[in-house]
Amino acid sequence: MATDNANASGFGEVSRLRGVVFEYLSLGASVIGLVALGVLLVYVTIDAFDLANASPEWLLTYFLTLVVPFLAFCLYSVSDPAVTRRSLAALGGGLVAVAALFTAIETFLVAIPRLSWQLAYLFVVAMPVTAYLTYVGSRGRVGAVGFGLVGRLVGGIAIGLALGTLFLVFDPLVWFLAYTLGVVPAAALYAYGRWRSADRASTAAVPVGLLGVVAAVFLRGVVTTYPSDLIIYIWTLAVPIAVAGERVVADRGSRIAAAAVGGPWLAVAIAGGFLAGGLGVPGPTALLVLVTVGVPTAVYVHRTIDEGDGVVGLALPVLLVGGALVGALVVEAWGVPAPDPWLDVGYVTEAPSSTAVEAGLYPAIVGSVIIIALVAVLSFVLGVGTSVFLEEYMPESGILGSLTRLLQVNIANLAAIPSVVYGLLGLGLFANLLGFGLGTAVTASLTLSLLILPITIISAQEAIRSVPDDLRRGSDAMGATRWQTTKNVVLPEAFPGILTGTILALGRAIGETAPLIMIGAATTVFSAPDSLFSRFSAMPMQIYAWANYPQAEFRYGVVAAGVITLLIILIGMNGTAILLRNRAERGT
Repeated sequence: MATDNANASGFGEVSRLRGVVFEYLSLGASVIGLVALGVLLVYVTIDAFDLANASPEWLLTYFLTLVVPFLAFCLYSVSDPAVTRRSLAALGGGLVAVAALFTAIETFLVAIPRLSWQLAYLFVVAMPVTAYLTYVGSRGRVGAVGFGLVGRLVGGIAIGLALGTLFLVFDPLVWFLAYTLGVVPAAALYAYGRWRSADRASTAAVPVGLLGVVAAVFLRGVVTTYPSDLIIYIWTLAVPIAVAGERVVADRGSRIAAAAVGGPWLAVAIAGGFLAGGLGVPGPTALLVLVTVGVPTAVYVHRTIDEGDGVVGLALPVLLVGGALVGALVVEAWGVPAPDPWLDVGYVTEAPSSTAVEAGLYPAIVGSVIIIALVAVLSFVLGVGTSVFLEEYMPESGILGSLTRLLQVNIANLAAIPSVVYGLLGLGLFANLLGFGLGTAVTASLTLSLLILPITIISAQEAIRSVPDDLRRGSDAMGATRWQTTKNVVLPEAFPGILTGTILALGRAIGETAPLIMIGAATTVFSAPDSLFSRFSAMPMQIYAWANYPQAEFRYGVVAAGVITLLIILIGMNGTAILLRNRAERGT
């Protein structure tokens, strides 16, 4: 028997020792990995923004005008003396410790390249303290309001630019016809059905919308006269966004405020769209950015003022912009030497060049945004649909049950296949057999969708399995069909987990290079693609090409700027998905 084992009395001690050793080994490996990653990101950031040539006076100026007011805002939001004492102790003590340690290393050991003790303090102490205070400050009402407003401003700009980018390859005329003939009638029927409690009208909304979209595709070559792109965007995007914002505010019981939210911002966006052409900015893009920024921001500000809690937080964008402007004025007035960053406006708006100072990433950014948008739609729809079918509709026993298990095993195996194999599949199937062309956005999107589809399916299945069966049985007991249970009970509960898996999958897709090389994607293009069947480049491809240039300016500065740009887009994409997931978890 187990109790007669002579080693039983010592098993606990041995097990505990091994557990402690394993715990500390795991901790050490994690710390080493995080430190190595942190050092890599520090040097990439230094190269991208030319911080190695930043004078201490320049760093001090922006620290006092930008970082210190932001930290004060976070501390005000926290309103906790203990947090204030810990933060000030970390900032002050870290300053002395970093300066002493850095000086000792350079004096007695070795010089640290492209790094000063001021930069070391910035990355080792100031940034972690800022991140900590941002987290705890956002939990207070004032901080939550401020960061919510900043998020809507930044998110609105990103959404407007993304929409403008997508319309570079999607035909706005088809969209105009589809919206006019399909979306508007379908929305009108659905609204009438809800208003009059007419189920037939609500049910007819979907087929009417689909019929309008199909008619739009056929009428595209028949209709010869269309409005300008700016008018199309006003009718199909600006007006619906303004009306949606107005309705949100009106539902809170304030019709005057609703009119103030929708009408003025729509007028500002239209005026900005018409005036932007004279400033060298594309009018449709200016219109989209203004409307996607203005209307959600106005709705958020109205809600905050209406609730009357945390109104002070609305000053955070003014604090940040004012701090940056004051810092720039001080630097200009005192003649403080400033760095010359590689990552600037010209870098993200210009085409690649053989000269490092003129190199830009714009065509590759457009290519990556288009590809990842298509991949997100394809992988999400196919992945979630497959996981729902396997978990909710396929039986667990019998011949079909065996087939289900076989499919599960093969899906798990597909997730481990190297990405270059998917590149070969895309080359043979999409580029050659189906004739979508070498290096086109369609071929790349389909290939990368296949690459991340197993990950999406597996993560969605796990999320669906985590939904308690009691919820399904309760829905069945109320007379719901299997589809109604899946749509109204299972998917809403599993949606946060599904989004988590999609975030991880898209993060892998946006950084892949091997499949793009295999399908013939260009390493460098000098103009943004104008259709889904145009040759394109993506950010990983362009960064890979620059890394092979012999000039040090390309291999360090330009490549580093490309890496930071890729990380910013990835973080923005993941941040948006995380916000959607959190809202789904809260049920709002």
